[in-house]
Amino acid sequence: MRSIFLETHNIRNLHTGFGQFNFNLAKALSEENEFLNEHEVVLNCNNDLAKKRLGKKLSYKTYRPITRYPLFRIKEKFSLWHSVNQNTKVEPFSKDIPYLLTVHDVNCLNEEYGKRLDFRINQLKSKIARSRALVYVSEFAKKSTHEYFKIPDIPEYVIYNGNTFNNHATLAKESTFTNFIPNKPFIFSIGKLVEKKNFHTLIDMLLFLPDVDLVIAGEMKTKYAEIIKGMIQKYKLEKRVFLLGNITESDKIFYYKNCLAFAFPSLREGFGLPVLEAMTFGKPVFLSINSSLPEIGGTKSFYWENFEAQYMASVFVEGMTKFENNKDIFTSEYINRSQQFTWKNAAKQYIEVYKSIL
Repeated sequence: MRSIFLETHNIRNLHTGFGQFNFNLAKALSEENEFLNEHEVVLNCNNDLAKKRLGKKLSYKTYRPITRYPLFRIKEKFSLWHSVNQNTKVEPFSKDIPYLLTVHDVNCLNEEYGKRLDFRINQLKSKIARSRALVYVSEFAKKSTHEYFKIPDIPEYVIYNGNTFNNHATLAKESTFTNFIPNKPFIFSIGKLVEKKNFHTLIDMLLFLPDVDLVIAGEMKTKYAEIIKGMIQKYKLEKRVFLLGNITESDKIFYYKNCLAFAFPSLREGFGLPVLEAMTFGKPVFLSINSSLPEIGGTKSFYWENFEAQYMASVFVEGMTKFENNKDIFTSEYINRSQQFTWKNAAKQYIEVYKSIL
């Protein structure tokens, strides 16, 4: 039986984008019985809860951090090695193992500098050079990778992520309780509080939207989070802007269901999964026009072309008016679009790539 190894150590933290990608792709692969009858799918997984949720159709390995270093790389002879994102440091020892790389973004070119940037560039060059094929999570990710890196003459594919909330069992339940419920209609956003997410522009915008609150969920152990907190204090918005930190899936569903609108002014996104999650609930979606967001958001989302606060507020007010005047049309379009992106489809496309390499 051929063995396919997925380097999924990021599954240890399901609050991250990579963690969610790893888990949901693995879950979808675990449901492909015909493929699993002839192939063993092995995950690098040190999360016992994830293993329990993924089940026994997959196999699991747990490798120590020392395997990140060349001398201690993994010597097991898998039939295919899938590096599920461009930042993974765990690699196979043998250069002969067929290698597949999924590229989510090349954000390091805008976010790193000095020796760290040099490391990221050389790391990605090395991964590309040893790959038998490349998968990108969006056309934007493919385009930006080609702009900065020389791509060899190998097969390339774009496989979109699935919408995590498609066929999500908890959506059938009424999420009527959470630890915090705003008093006013609120804009919801979610993501790790880092500079590229651009959340501070929403706080500036809020000064021109006196009847709306703002709720932001996501990891707050960052320097940028302190900047955001400083802005809230400076503008005396403590009763209108709420930073929740990491939240549960049930809480996330509550805020998507009950928000006035979803906002995502991110500067750099390889895909932008929260956009689809919000669309699942038919909510109006406001996005920056940067990177992959127009590709994922489609024609019914509303876009900010710049981040001047009063302009952002005017786009929001005009968008909400248009949404309310055509609510049935917009809601239907959002829900239909959200359902076009499924992990089942993603898994089937990855399986075809696996087979083509094997």
